[in-house]
Amino acid sequence: MSMLRDAATIARRNMIRIRRVPDVMVFVVVQPLMFVLLFAYVFGGSIDIPGGSYREFLIAGIFAQTVVFGATFTGSGLAEDMQKGLINRFRSLPMSRSAVVAGRTVSDVVYNALSIIVMSLAGLAVGWRIRGSILDAVVAYALLLFFSYAFSWVMACVGLLVPTPEVVNNATFVILFPMTFIANTFVPSESLPGALKTIAEWNPVSTLTHAVRVRFGNLPAQTPEPTAWPLQNAMLYSLIWAVVLIMVFAPIATRLYQRAGSR
Repeated sequence: MSMLRDAATIARRNMIRIRRVPDVMVFVVVQPLMFVLLFAYVFGGSIDIPGGSYREFLIAGIFAQTVVFGATFTGSGLAEDMQKGLINRFRSLPMSRSAVVAGRTVSDVVYNALSIIVMSLAGLAVGWRIRGSILDAVVAYALLLFFSYAFSWVMACVGLLVPTPEVVNNATFVILFPMTFIANTFVPSESLPGALKTIAEWNPVSTLTHAVRVRFGNLPAQTPEPTAWPLQNAMLYSLIWAVVLIMVFAPIATRLYQRAGSR
């Protein structure tokens, strides 16, 4: 219980930045809005989705990309705290050692929730609609947030290993950019050639996108039945990835935090 109270205090401290640091709001609000408008109006007319609307096909991919990139808040935030010496201050307080990292990951789920709200409103403005039930939509949003929470533990390890927030952003961009584009986020995986198609089918970002797309009822009518096991079981595969990421990287991030303060 003391760990939960400490983590809630750290999470509250991080969320206060939303109100006090305008740069955070720019990333949270403007970037997802820009992606929705850019792909809907610039690329939407040139990409054909048989049996469906590209704008409806697009939104689930934008959601998946944004929550994955949004997890970088965790890494850059922890790197910034280390750079400013806050990690050492936290370690001097009578608080749980795991609360700082846990509080950071929880608060970043709030950032991603705000991004999803903005993207949903922008999507509705450009013609996206939820065709499934309310329960299916809630499940889709919950899956997005849970996956972002799991991925934030990976970014926490990165943030505790590198010296500055700038290095976090550069390092994660190199990994996350191909991860979110070699997928079915913006084009159907069937249109990708050879090995890229196989990578996309087993990419957890693809299965997250596909699961959300199905729950929203945005899967085009002429979409062929998936042949790869991950896409056939997209919800299960995405949940397995999320649970494994937490089980593996949460203990590593906690250990790295304990070591980081003693550097």
